[in-house]
Amino acid sequence: MVEFNINKGIGRPAEFKGLIAQYLFIFVGGLLAVFIVTVVIYMIGVPQMICVGFGLISGSVLTWATFHLNGKYGQHGLMKVQATKNHPRYISNRRRLGRLFTHIIKKEEK
Repeated sequence: MVEFNINKGIGRPAEFKGLIAQYLFIFVGGLLAVFIVTVVIYMIGVPQMICVGFGLISGSVLTWATFHLNGKYGQHGLMKVQATKNHPRYISNRRRLGRLFTHIIKKEEK
């Protein structure tokens, strides 16, 4: 029986065949989705060779894309790219200029 090393130590991210952290989960989830879609299109009645071709091509593209993203962005890079896309380009403040520099002092109730 073949034994695979999945984790390389305490406190380090999960790694398998070079895929690190979230890329590993993207890869496994993507392969599961490709398998399910292939089975569904086969059950609909699409010829078997087209289903096999679709499964092989989409699985290969998924594998290449996952390893490409892993090499390009690294462990936390994909989350950083997503965060920069959600970050506003500029902050607008529509208050009058005088109100920006004064403090509002609340009177204490007696």
